[in-house]
Amino acid sequence: MINVGDRIPNLPLLLSSGETTELEAAQAKRWLVLYFYPKDSTPGCTTEGLDFNALLPKFKRAGAIVLGVSRDSLKSHQNFCSKQGFNFDLVSDADSALCNAFGVIKPKKLYGREYVGIERSTFLIDPDGVVREAWRPVKVTGHAQAVLDALKALLSA
Repeated sequence: MINVGDRIPNLPLLLSSGETTELEAAQAKRWLVLYFYPKDSTPGCTTEGLDFNALLPKFKRAGAIVLGVSRDSLKSHQNFCSKQGFNFDLVSDADSALCNAFGVIKPKKLYGREYVGIERSTFLIDPDGVVREAWRPVKVTGHAQAVLDALKALLSA
C-alpha cells in the first residue's frame, strides 16, 4: 500500500483517450492528482469528476495533471468522459493492479450487502513521483477544492 512519502510504482496505464502509457510517463515530472473512485456514471463519482473538471484550469496553472481511476472498462470510461465533458483522462484499471498498489480495494457494504470495491481515495504526487498528500476515504463535497488548496500550500512552502 502506498503512503505519504512513498514513491509511486511505474505501472502500465490504459487511458480513456485510448493511449497506453506508464504512470511515470503520464506524470512526466509534473504534479499529479490521482483519484480513485468506485464506478462510472454513479451520482457521487459523477459529482467528483465534475468538480475536478471545473477546477482543471487551476490545477493546470499550478503545474498539475488530474487522472481518475476505476476498474471500469475503457469503453465505459470513454462514454463517461464524453457524456460529462471531462477534459482529463480516466484510467481503466480492469485488472486492479493500480488499485492494489495504492491499497484502495476495501470491503464495503451497501444496503446490507457486503462486497469488495474501491474506497474513494486521492493522492497528490510531486514531480519526483513521491506521494505528498493522501486522502482516505474521501467525502466528495469540497474535496477537489481541498486537493487544489493542498497543492497550492505545497507549492508556496
